[in-house]
Amino acid sequence: MLFNSLDFAVFLPIVFIIYWFVLNKNVKTQNLWLLFASYFFYGWWDPRFLVLIFVSTLIDYVVGKELGKTSNDSYRKLLVRTSIFANIGLLAFFKYFNFFVENFQTAFTFFGGEISSSYSLNIILPIGISFYTFQSLSYTIDIYRKKITPANDFVAFATFVSFFPQLIIGPIERAANMLPQFHKKRNFDVDEGILGVKQIVWGLFKKIVIADGCAQYVNAIFIDYETVSSFTLLLGAIYFTIQVYADFSGYSDIAIGTARLFNFKLMTNFRYPLFAKNITEFWRKWHISLMMWFRDYIYFPLGGSRVSYMKSIRNILIVFVLSGLWHGANWTFVFMGVYYGFLYSIHYLFRALYPQKRTANTHPIIDILKIAFTFSLVTIGMILFRAPSMEVALTYLSRMISLDFSLELLNMGRYAIEMLPFVIGLLIVEWFSRKKSFPLASHRFSLLQMAIVIALIIFFGSFSDMQEFIYFKF
Repeated sequence: MLFNSLDFAVFLPIVFIIYWFVLNKNVKTQNLWLLFASYFFYGWWDPRFLVLIFVSTLIDYVVGKELGKTSNDSYRKLLVRTSIFANIGLLAFFKYFNFFVENFQTAFTFFGGEISSSYSLNIILPIGISFYTFQSLSYTIDIYRKKITPANDFVAFATFVSFFPQLIIGPIERAANMLPQFHKKRNFDVDEGILGVKQIVWGLFKKIVIADGCAQYVNAIFIDYETVSSFTLLLGAIYFTIQVYADFSGYSDIAIGTARLFNFKLMTNFRYPLFAKNITEFWRKWHISLMMWFRDYIYFPLGGSRVSYMKSIRNILIVFVLSGLWHGANWTFVFMGVYYGFLYSIHYLFRALYPQKRTANTHPIIDILKIAFTFSLVTIGMILFRAPSMEVALTYLSRMISLDFSLELLNMGRYAIEMLPFVIGLLIVEWFSRKKSFPLASHRFSLLQMAIVIALIIFFGSFSDMQEFIYFKF
């Protein structure tokens, strides 16, 4: 069920009421109820998905227990490799099997061979598998590294893996942060609950008004990308960048706010990345939980930045290519990773070779130019994110820079014009909210602010063409 659906609007109050008013005296029964609710939530899409998440959970729980019992290095390595193979194996089969088979067939045919196309399978991608496998896998790796101790309560661990607010699109949590919260007594905190509701409302605004509104224009542009003007293509790319941000960060806000209702604290996943002044800062503020995962489990083990410049750049490129491939089984995602990795590497090398003194303040005009330049670089990569193929992406990019900047007001469609005040309004509100966890977090005029946002959702939300969250397909 979608966070922006009537189903979830019924589901959440039921879970909340039973959790706080029926089971509030016992942590274990609360956890059991959350586990049941989370499996019900996940099984709503397809009950078959429950088998996969249970298998992943059971394997990592058993591996974790065994890692805690032994000090034999060879056995410990075997155990952690079992966890890695199981989780990455599940992910690889369901997400990448056909991609690799199709590319192997293409390469084999190119060199004059013949191979049957019957090796491709009609595989359904289990929703959220890229997220919960990474979360569960980080648990066993952290035990192997002796950063945490194994869980002794299977229900608590299973709830940690499947916790419904962040199960589908994250944030990708760490056991060190989340597991202790499942063991301590939880009392209802009114202030935390109100904060949670406000964050849910803000997330729904970003999703229903901004993201879904932009989507109607962006979808039309990517259908007619071969006929519209450069200006239209440029505006479509900008709107898509805004759409992805509002969609994904909106989900994160709803997830974090929902967790607050049950007195759980999830990590922040976005820190106003659209105002980043360089590409490195952008990736410190965008999808933080995923980038931290790759940093801790891929980048650092490869040597991080503690090696030569060339090896550091190699490590950066590996991380970004894997991050791109994590998003989906398509060459567009691979080249998106290469593109962002190349930009990140250039900035890393420039800072290493020409270190600059940090100043407390720079001229506002300089800051705005840096933000605009970074946003432009990010937007180019987002075309690769959105395009269904490299052919479409390259055609879109080449036509966008062809300098045909006729306004085409009629062809742009009413959504582009109607959405402009909302996009500008979002950017202004977030600009002045950068020191807060989210714009409605302030206690001053909070009820009035929330009432205004709810009114905007009701009157301007795209309810007739409800869109799934973009990251559901990852």
